[in-house]
Amino acid sequence: MSDKPKIRILSVDDHPLLREGISAVINSQPDMLMIAEAASAHDGMLQFRKHRPDVTLMDLRLPDMSGVDTIVAIRAEFPDARIIMLTTFEGDVEIQRALEAGARGYMLKSMPPKDLVEGIRQVHAGKKRIPAQLAAQLAEHISDEALTTREIEVLRQIAEGNRNRDIGEKLFITEETVKVHIKHIMEKLGASDRTQAIAIAIRRGIIHL
Repeated sequence: MSDKPKIRILSVDDHPLLREGISAVINSQPDMLMIAEAASAHDGMLQFRKHRPDVTLMDLRLPDMSGVDTIVAIRAEFPDARIIMLTTFEGDVEIQRALEAGARGYMLKSMPPKDLVEGIRQVHAGKKRIPAQLAAQLAEHISDEALTTREIEVLRQIAEGNRNRDIGEKLFITEETVKVHIKHIMEKLGASDRTQAIAIAIRRGIIHL
């Protein structure tokens, strides 16, 4: 083993078992060291300030704030922070948001440990890391027309089981306008009915239930 300094890693995840597993994988590598762990976004930011890790592993869903917002907050203070989103979610919209926020990598918790450590080394070396299957998913939807904020609001209301009239009342728009929004949502998502639209939106990370 050379005298090169080890890659210092911070893990931000609210599942103790997962943190412990990740820590075991990291510390078994000759060139890595888990220097700190955090169970919330707030604690993650404190630990980042304190330790200035080389690479941070960030969960997408944290109890107090989303991982994407946490990346934005950390990078506002430390623009060169190298952060990998480590998550169970593989929706293209989630990946897009994470990358736009400045994540250097997006990896799934279902991956083999060797892929994780390889990804950490790549990001530490200044490269980006997005696994092939996720990159393919991004490419598949890259030309899709995004839903507008209003369309996403309507979609959320549908997912909660509201009828057109109720949605109109809640969003202060006419029932006719709701129908137009639904038509656009179906077209953009390539869905044949409301149920399929909701299923596609959840899978792609456009809405969360």
